[in-house]
Amino acid sequence: MQYSLYLHLPFCAIHCTYCAFNIFTRAQKLIPHYVRALQNELTMVQPPSEPVHTIYLGGGTPSLLAPTQIDTLLKTCQRAYTLSRDPEITMEINPGDVDQGYLESIREAGVNRLSIGMQSALPDELRLMARDHTPQAVSQVITAARKAGHTNISLDLIFGLPRQSFAAWRTTVREALSLQPDHLSMYALELEAGTALTRRVERGGLPQPDQDLCAEMYQWADSEAKQAGLIQYEISNWARPGWECRHNRQYWRYQPYLGFGAGAHGFAAGVRYEVMPDLRRYLELAGSQRERLPFPLSAAAVQSRQIDPLEAMGEYIFTGLRQVQEGVNLRDFEARFGIALAEAFPKALAKLLQSDLITLDQDRMRLTDQARLISNRVSLEFL
Repeated sequence: MQYSLYLHLPFCAIHCTYCAFNIFTRAQKLIPHYVRALQNELTMVQPPSEPVHTIYLGGGTPSLLAPTQIDTLLKTCQRAYTLSRDPEITMEINPGDVDQGYLESIREAGVNRLSIGMQSALPDELRLMARDHTPQAVSQVITAARKAGHTNISLDLIFGLPRQSFAAWRTTVREALSLQPDHLSMYALELEAGTALTRRVERGGLPQPDQDLCAEMYQWADSEAKQAGLIQYEISNWARPGWECRHNRQYWRYQPYLGFGAGAHGFAAGVRYEVMPDLRRYLELAGSQRERLPFPLSAAAVQSRQIDPLEAMGEYIFTGLRQVQEGVNLRDFEARFGIALAEAFPKALAKLLQSDLITLDQDRMRLTDQARLISNRVSLEFL
């Protein structure tokens, strides 16, 4: 079993209106202190005996860090953990933040996969989301990235925005596909509590997203992506064959990952945990060397709990069903939990099969095409 590392870099120039992640604006002066604390936290955790095969630099806006700081963090990972021969190292990039020289430097540091937050091809929608880049910046950064030697590029899109028309979504998807990404993530907007966009909807300033229209957008975008040679391998993700995101598959296959940085989450050895989300308190906890705690915790972890077997079974199914081709591996389920899935959840299986929401064969349980639109509701039958 291989491990993954997630490094949370929570700094942003602007707080996007839909974002509910743990991020901080007007705190960039703390980045040098944060990098040192993150280095220290990485060395606090007892490294597993198995190798690390993916590293993900997420945020926030990781591209606010200097290339030398990215290099420092990756070298710390390399020293503290055993990396596989060819690890996938992803970094999130904000269009407009970086130039070709920056992209060359992070590639030399080890970054070999870019996740670019395009979100929309339309200026009005970008303003609604408080995105601080222009539509042109996306094509410019991809051109610069290809010239810098990057060969694995993913684009993120959001659909189901208030007042978003089908024609607008069509424009965004076709523009994204014209840029020939290796991977495409398309996420339905979730109105998270406390975000600026949610508050505007709750106050009546914007309409609720049209769920029927969202379903049409999703199905049409799936068809367009497939015509462009991208295969859907997860509810919200499409890729050229062989270019699926290994790091995200770690989550969907219910494999262990270690989370570092303010507000990061991790799951390993049956323990789910959260790192201190408050930035200054995180700097205090992670900034000084302490004795190692039991794996997988560091001194900066503030919440942790052992997942009980029944909960673990439900989570395994929840994540597995998101993989539309691979689905839930029935043999692996039985090997992990010592019971066949049909014995553990007979009523849920019977109900979902009768409703034509899942398919079942000797090896796999998968969602039907119609169930992809309500995957969370299907998974709740097992939780």
